[in-house]
Amino acid sequence: MKLRRLARLEILIPLLAILARLVSGPRTVDDAYITFRYSRNLLSGLGLVYNPGEWVLGTTTPLYAGVMALLGLFSGGPQAPFPYLALILNSVADAISCYLLLQFGKRLGSVFAGSLTAFYWALSPMSVTFAIGGMETSIYVLLMLATLYLEMTNRPILAAFLGGLCLLTRPDALLFILPLMVERLRQLWLKSPTRPSWAELLAFLLPITPWVIIASLAYGQPIPHSILAKVGAYQLPPEAAFVRLLQNYATPFMGNLLLGRLWIGIGLLLLPALSIAGWLQVIRKHHDLWPLAAFPWIYLAAFSLANPLIFRWYLTPPLPIYVLGITIGLAGLTANPKVRIVRLALSALIIVFTLNAWTLTPDHGPQRPAPKMAYIKLEQLYIQVAEQLQGELKHGDVLAAGDIGALGYFTNAEILDTVGLVSPITLDYLPIPASYYVINYAIPPELILDQMPDYLVILEVYGREGLLRNPRFNQLYQLTESYPTDIYGSRAMLVFKLRRPETD
Repeated sequence: MKLRRLARLEILIPLLAILARLVSGPRTVDDAYITFRYSRNLLSGLGLVYNPGEWVLGTTTPLYAGVMALLGLFSGGPQAPFPYLALILNSVADAISCYLLLQFGKRLGSVFAGSLTAFYWALSPMSVTFAIGGMETSIYVLLMLATLYLEMTNRPILAAFLGGLCLLTRPDALLFILPLMVERLRQLWLKSPTRPSWAELLAFLLPITPWVIIASLAYGQPIPHSILAKVGAYQLPPEAAFVRLLQNYATPFMGNLLLGRLWIGIGLLLLPALSIAGWLQVIRKHHDLWPLAAFPWIYLAAFSLANPLIFRWYLTPPLPIYVLGITIGLAGLTANPKVRIVRLALSALIIVFTLNAWTLTPDHGPQRPAPKMAYIKLEQLYIQVAEQLQGELKHGDVLAAGDIGALGYFTNAEILDTVGLVSPITLDYLPIPASYYVINYAIPPELILDQMPDYLVILEVYGREGLLRNPRFNQLYQLTESYPTDIYGSRAMLVFKLRRPETD
């Protein structure tokens, strides 16, 4: 009877995951448009570049960009509907991830834990938002879970190959690959029957080596330039990443949306303890599974030490393993009949919190059910600006911007990236004085004054204390459009045009 019920769940929960994403439809986030432009240029024969002729690796997900280009090859070429292709691909990926989570529960002796985690992942805003947002997160999580599951089921060669693919999807995949390597070396040291072979190393290097060679020849190095840019462009308190990740671990089910700050305090004490207890329960029986238990905490420690600006999709990868620990911990409460009610109550809360984090009628964008956090007002504003600029931009005009996704994708103009993701020259102008910052980012004034792009599109807050106060900038540039907005504490989105002698 249990097996029959599990078989139904193995079909129903993945179908629920697909349905949840297709019902929402694309709500593409700005960074996804960067990847789509790389894919489009690849299909156009220009290479995996952002600006034609500029070989800069400004994407951290070359595998995803390549897969999107491959899908585009069969659905319109350079004019392929990339947001919809990403939606379909990510929906299928998340459905398979849900299936794998069910299998994790089954293998670890708790169908309950696997089922509840899979249900959570099917509807989790932290999963759905970036699937419909066009990001690589769904593929990354799928490859990660598949790698861990294959290791757990003693299929190390295939696991190593998928681990290599995962590293080409996100460089931070090293945070779960390295613990797996340590465990495999431990088994080699102990001369375990399951100790690693040379075939595993070759399988891991099989996808990585060609990319390292190609990227080194094309870009000068295989490490994405965007990583270096993000380190220099943003100014953050030293504890910013740690605090943000702790909040994430306290609220994986978005309980704070219903109960406010009270739940953040409760969740910070309760949920990590449950997750750790759940994984300790697993490790007592399966010592070799410690890399799974350690991954969420290695992830937290690494990002806290590096202290990058934590974009929302950075919060997603550790959650499936972290939540699986929570649900295993909940399942363990059944050992004591007196606290079974606690398990039921917390399980119900997980479901209620997750469903509450959705809205049937979003206040912007497509009027279709979607997670409340699937916020695309900024992207919509940039698309509006791009449509306005399309009639003005001439061939060869350079457009400077701090957020280059939607603007670059819809104008197809040559972009000067003031963050530096695809424009290495920006790094020559960093760092800038702290007094220029109102939020965590500010445009380097000298970059604009030296490079003199034809157009500049910025949120007012990016230049409030620096660029917009510069007399030379105000002499060189004319404000042509102002779109009121309060995004990031801004007063407007501003469009500037270089004053050319013939128009003065």
